[in-house]
Amino acid sequence: QGQLVETGGGLVQSGGSLRLSCAASGGIILGYYTISWFRQAPGGEREAVACLPANLAETHYPDPVSMEGRATVSIDKAKNTVYLQMNDLKPEDTAIYYCAADRYAYCSIRSQYWGRGTQVTVSA
Repeated sequence: QGQLVETGGGLVQSGGSLRLSCAASGGIILGYYTISWFRQAPGGEREAVACLPANLAETHYPDPVSMEGRATVSIDKAKNTVYLQMNDLKPEDTAIYYCAADRYAYCSIRSQYWGRGTQVTVSA
């Protein structure tokens, strides 16, 4: 059974940086699954932050979160791990960040596999 584990969240001051990790296992292999980062703030909906297609081509940073320029996705195929580097963090970036994977669906809230999330808190 596929498994995703997010790590790297924490408390950071406004303007700071964090790098989140998403380790995939149980048959989820980078290069065969779409990988997406979502976030959910208290009382809010789960929103897509960054989406990587299965062919590991260009990463998309969708609206309305629109972290392009402040976020970068990278991968380590040897570790089967995806990273989300976030810079110039703002208090409104405070949320639980989730990693999701699917064999076909791209950047979808209906992705088949989800991690448990990692909390990111940005203080003013």
